[in-house]
Amino acid sequence: MLTQKELNKYLPLSETTFYAMLSLTQPMHGYAIMQNVDQVSQGFVHIGPGTIYGILSTLETQGLIRVDGEEERRKYYRLTEKGRQVLREQIRRLEVMAENGRQMIPALEADMK
Repeated sequence: MLTQKELNKYLPLSETTFYAMLSLTQPMHGYAIMQNVDQVSQGFVHIGPGTIYGILSTLETQGLIRVDGEEERRKYYRLTEKGRQVLREQIRRLEVMAENGRQMIPALEADMK
């Protein structure tokens, strides 16, 4: 289990890295990750080939993902336990941000009147 200090070395995740890691809760290759990110983010996030392979290289170097297999020149990646911990902490951070935003909505709406 990583300490909070160790987790903080990887956080916050960029939006593209977050969605790429979220995709890797099951084995996927780069092109499938790009398609999944587009779908899961409801079209808000698009990742191109140069970006996804840079992200995958960095995450693999950091030990957050690993190659899970190869098939016809395609590498399949999966989160490591360390990657799962980092992703869970990012989700927790996003939940705190969303809750803070929800609490501020009445004040924001009052300012617009």
